Amino acid sequence: MRDEVSRYPLRLADEGAPMVRLANVSKRYGELTVLDGLDLDIAEGEMVSIIGPSGSGKTTVLRVLMTLESIDDGVIYVDGSPLTHMEKNGALVPSNPQHLRAMRQNIGMCFQHFNLFPHMTALENCMEGPVYSLGMSKRDARERAEELLDLVGVADKRDQHPSRLSGGQQQRVAIARALAMRPKVMLFDEVTSALDPEVIGEVTNVIRKLVTDLNLTMLMVTHQMGFARDISDRVCFFYAGKIEEQGAPDEVFGSPRKERTQQFLSAVKEAR
Repeated sequence: MRDEVSRYPLRLADEGAPMVRLANVSKRYGELTVLDGLDLDIAEGEMVSIIGPSGSGKTTVLRVLMTLESIDDGVIYVDGSPLTHMEKNGALVPSNPQHLRAMRQNIGMCFQHFNLFPHMTALENCMEGPVYSLGMSKRDARERAEELLDLVGVADKRDQHPSRLSGGQQQRVAIARALAMRPKVMLFDEVTSALDPEVIGEVTNVIRKLVTDLNLTMLMVTHQMGFARDISDRVCFFYAGKIEEQGAPDEVFGSPRKERTQQFLSAVKEAR
């Protein structure tokens, strides 16, 4: 691994470097290769959606970016600096826990199942990270949390515990909690899949608002093709751990070039 990463730069210093770069990234579980030499650049402020069949590696991309999983080959960069590796004596070596913690502050993630602290109110959930991870004063953290809860449309629920909130409200609090850490990159993993159909619109409207109002770099895994087409700058179709096809939403959904993409979109359309 040390020899393999020596060919990668210590930092992406050139002007216009992507906010996120996955360079020849592979992830294996025993004999199963989930990501296979994946190359993916995401520009600052770009909204990229990942679609594809189950087992294609979609969620694994988010998990390695969030450092919930390690990688076996390649290097991941965030904001020009290596995430999975760090500099030591002029060379790249695997990251230690301290480096991972520091780099992880640049990344926020919203999961399918909210993961809110059940014993805390919506406001307290959003204050926890800034106070204990960023060292903010409780006064400043409260002010930031209140602004974000208002941004996602649940300011009136700030004193409610998660058990008193609907699924859509909980997911919006989870988005506010992730934003409270002031990440440069936001990851969304099927954030509407655990919601009842009547509240999915609540969450998709919030994400639309984030795209419009904030200059965040966003990467979203979704099974909602209409939403991906409407909100994305670019859509990537994953198959067998690689990007089979990518392009502007109208290109990928309107006139896909690859047979596997055509088959997938056709199957999704028939399943509706």
